[in-house]
Amino acid sequence: MLVLTRKNGETIKIGDDIEITIVSSKNDQVKIGIKAPKNIEILRKEIYEQIKEENQQASKDITSLLTNLKIQK
Repeated sequence: MLVLTRKNGETIKIGDDIEITIVSSKNDQVKIGIKAPKNIEILRKEIYEQIKEENQQASKDITSLLTNLKIQK
């Protein structure tokens, strides 16, 4: 993991297309602004993990359903 120190208003570049700017920091919170192409999905990690878990559960449900349909043939 790369760890950088930035002050309010300073920016980090990722490749040619992504900029992360420190908007403000106060106590234990940091507000960041992200500029990225519209085709890049940006999610908080906890939301990403929730979506991933829901997709895995849906996949298990479909597999179970297909297995039950094969048995009934």
